[in-house]
Amino acid sequence: MTSGNIAKQVLLFALPLMLGNVFQMLYNTVDSIVVGQFVSTEALAAVGSTTMIVNMLVFFFNGFSIGASVVIGIHFGAKNEEKLHRAVETTIMATFIMCVLFTAIGCLGVKPMLRFMSTPDDVFSDATVYLRIYFAGFSGLLIYNMGSAILRSVGDTTRPLYFLILTSVLNIILDLVFVLVFKMGIEGVAFATIISQFVSAGLILLLLTASRDVYRLTWNDLAIDGRIMKHIFTVGLPAGIQSVITAFSNVFVQSYINAFGSSCMAGWSCYNKLDQFVMLPMQSMAMASTTFVSQNMGAAQPERAEKGTYITTGLTLLITGVIVIALQVFASPSVRLFSQDPEVIRYGVLFIRANVCFLLFNCVNHVVAGALRGMGDSKGPMLIMLLTFVALRQTYLYFMTRYIANTPLTVGIGYPVGWVSCCLIEAAYFLLRRKKLLYRYRT
Repeated sequence: MTSGNIAKQVLLFALPLMLGNVFQMLYNTVDSIVVGQFVSTEALAAVGSTTMIVNMLVFFFNGFSIGASVVIGIHFGAKNEEKLHRAVETTIMATFIMCVLFTAIGCLGVKPMLRFMSTPDDVFSDATVYLRIYFAGFSGLLIYNMGSAILRSVGDTTRPLYFLILTSVLNIILDLVFVLVFKMGIEGVAFATIISQFVSAGLILLLLTASRDVYRLTWNDLAIDGRIMKHIFTVGLPAGIQSVITAFSNVFVQSYINAFGSSCMAGWSCYNKLDQFVMLPMQSMAMASTTFVSQNMGAAQPERAEKGTYITTGLTLLITGVIVIALQVFASPSVRLFSQDPEVIRYGVLFIRANVCFLLFNCVNHVVAGALRGMGDSKGPMLIMLLTFVALRQTYLYFMTRYIANTPLTVGIGYPVGWVSCCLIEAAYFLLRRKKLLYRYRT
């Protein structure tokens, strides 16, 4: 990424990543479709209500993977093979340790978190079963995500995509077999998901081990390098903290939604699944921005890194805009993919109509935050997103629901309140900070 046409390179990097994220999203989305169409509305609400809990741990780990990809990308751009090798071994070793820790935290925290969210009694049992099985197989997801982050940091987004396509198809097949043939209900979709994730983890480890490139995994060299670990956490920990607190804030949003009953919960779940697909281009382009900037910083080309940030932001707005228009036009058919219940459809369409256009503001949030992390500034994006996605959003929800109008619509609009305010503040922050960051790398 240190030479050539910027727009072309960003798109060639991001498109396989985008497709990969689509297939990764299919894991939980297919679960929701299968239980919504073939089990019950309560089961659909249960799967949807667990997303925020899972995301708290996934997002924290993804912060760590962002730090690892930045560090590996810098050493790759600088052509420092020794440090690159130590960074890969450190990253994988730390991932194995986190797998044990996060699995324990997830399994032990299921019931307290569901109670904290005021999960209704008709949903609680199914949500507990789904989460316990999901967290028991959590390691597969973490290992795959870190392995793909390593490959992404050196510019390879194609082979992880192949693995995701394979395992997503496997997940769909297992979902249908376990639910329709073996009548396993919500347990079946949970087992289908973790089996598929373990297959993807095994494939990514096999690829890294068999590789002859500089980023290959050497099992005998697995160890934690203190300096590299510190560098990874310096970049990744703020991103992880920001993501987990934002996800925790979304748990509060889910608790507001839960108060309106299982039909509203199911409609919110449908909206969230569709919302996450709209988010995929900006998330993929943000990862491209981080990798592009970190490699060019490692190659001492800060001006190219800055230009790439502007180009990536424009491309993201264009792609997301097309998807937003399509979802607004086909809002009702999109919700019907998940459920035929008229109340669920009504709530799902309501949330789509109110919120998705505001996702254009989130394009700036993600891409600019990715660029700042690539420049080595993770604290700024963290503080801005905590201020807007958490503090401002929760303040809005508190006063709106207690003193003005406590309705599903006013709760749902809590998301755009955070997106718009974050966009304005983060754009201003980037414009003020970019010269100092670029000058630091010049010297």
